[in-house]
Amino acid sequence: MKLYDGGRAPNPRRVRIFLAEKGIDVPLESIDMGTFGHKSPELTARNPMQRLPVLELGDGTVIAESVAICRYFEELYPEPPLFGIGAVGRAITEMWQRRIELYLLSSVAAAFRHIHPAMKEWELPQLPEWGELNKPKALEFCQFLEGELANREFIAGDHYTIADITALVAVDFMKPAKIVVPAELKNLLRWHGAVSARPSAQA
Repeated sequence: MKLYDGGRAPNPRRVRIFLAEKGIDVPLESIDMGTFGHKSPELTARNPMQRLPVLELGDGTVIAESVAICRYFEELYPEPPLFGIGAVGRAITEMWQRRIELYLLSSVAAAFRHIHPAMKEWELPQLPEWGELNKPKALEFCQFLEGELANREFIAGDHYTIADITALVAVDFMKPAKIVVPAELKNLLRWHGAVSARPSAQA
């Protein structure tokens, strides 16, 4: 088994945090995305989408997409449960995981990819106007989360889940995207401080 890792990029980091929370040690092969290592013939053969991370199993099976990789490990190592507990808990976690991806992480990523100078050879065409339009979208969802987190400790309820991992990565990615979380969002900042303090956040 081998995990092809993309370093500081948000999606590879999601999987590393998930594995750290589970206490699972998986051999990593670091891919230099700065030199387009993820577009190499070797990686393209494993994932034609040319995205990281990519998990290759011992029998040659390849699993791409962050959440799919995490689900695989959740099935193998159900404790601690990071996709929710029980039918309702799993559904709620899935709901929030999807919301965070669609309305926060995707907006932050669009801002970064379409504005940051380092991405001009990646995002073709790079449309700064679209990047700027996504900044208020991200902040609007942060405001929404502020209200939700007034009544619970974590994104999907009383337990830390993959929804918290995705949200942590998204909020951290706001910095290189030049989006600042308003200081008045006390509940969101309280949550962010708590999840950032977990050892897994350093993965």
